[in-house]
Amino acid sequence: MKNIDISIAVVKNTQNLFLICLRPDHVHQGGKWEFPGGKIKKNESAEQAMLRELKEEVAITAVDYRLLESTFFDYGDKQLNLNFFLVSQFDGEALAQEGQRMEWVNKAELLTYSFPDANAAIIKKL
Repeated sequence: MKNIDISIAVVKNTQNLFLICLRPDHVHQGGKWEFPGGKIKKNESAEQAMLRELKEEVAITAVDYRLLESTFFDYGDKQLNLNFFLVSQFDGEALAQEGQRMEWVNKAELLTYSFPDANAAIIKKL
């Protein structure tokens, strides 16, 4: 079974809106919404991965952030070690860099979007 280390940025702007992106249909959990993030590379910390993924996916630089939670999720075919960071201040304007749909939504709206099961617990804690 695959064990994958992942860093995720829960980006919240000054209007208390959260940044979410739509996963491509052809990937695991495709067609669902997610917070920006991705796999931690070899010799990279969870923090470094989160910063890199934000730049690559949505062209912003996290300025004020903290580790919100580290958790584990088992999909059966793969196990994920998830590191969720809350980003409360950033530089730049969020722009989708990988052709994905991107939206800013409030906390109540988050519950109306379809997210991967691995994200459910963190959404309830926001």
